[in-house]
Amino acid sequence: MPKAVLYNVQGEKTGDIELNDAVFGVKPKKSVVHQVYTALLANAREPWAHTKDKGDVRGGGKKPWRQKGTGRARHGSIRSPIWRGGGITFGPLNIRNYKQKINKKMNRLAMRMCLSDKAAETRFLVLEEAPLDGKTKTLAALWMKLPGYGKSTLLVTHDGSPMVERATRSLQRLHVRRAQDVNVLDALGHQYVITTKAGVAALEKRLTARA
Repeated sequence: MPKAVLYNVQGEKTGDIELNDAVFGVKPKKSVVHQVYTALLANAREPWAHTKDKGDVRGGGKKPWRQKGTGRARHGSIRSPIWRGGGITFGPLNIRNYKQKINKKMNRLAMRMCLSDKAAETRFLVLEEAPLDGKTKTLAALWMKLPGYGKSTLLVTHDGSPMVERATRSLQRLHVRRAQDVNVLDALGHQYVITTKAGVAALEKRLTARA
């Protein structure tokens, strides 16, 4: 059964905590994680770029010159894509949909794989409880005593405590997420994951639920 190091609020090691093998003991599979990762990136993408085609560009209602007799190529509008100032052929449109469907079972499986990898590399740390005074100084002092200080770290809370969120606002490379909201992007985007006993329980409940 996988284990994680347990720390108190002073940053001192107090022992180990056993983790659910179904959540933290899954063998990672790159293809599954990659598929979910790319789908999440696509779902977060906004189609801002937009171009106008021949029918959207203003002007060009009159034929530039008569069809025959000029010696020049025939044209029907100066807003043709081959003219300067004309429409764009096959350009990007803001109505494009980049969304990708993510299977719920695969999404949970990829998340379990990411957490299992963190636990196997001892980059998943568990606190007995999180400091709730809302002071950045207190949280920074605790983080300084934990492995991975100064590196990108994700702090996972079980209930989204506003005091914890307030304490992390001024700390660079330390971000907070609720256990019910954390995803593959969060796990892969941070080198270390820190949570509490309650956070572990919330993660295990979420990632083992049948839905």
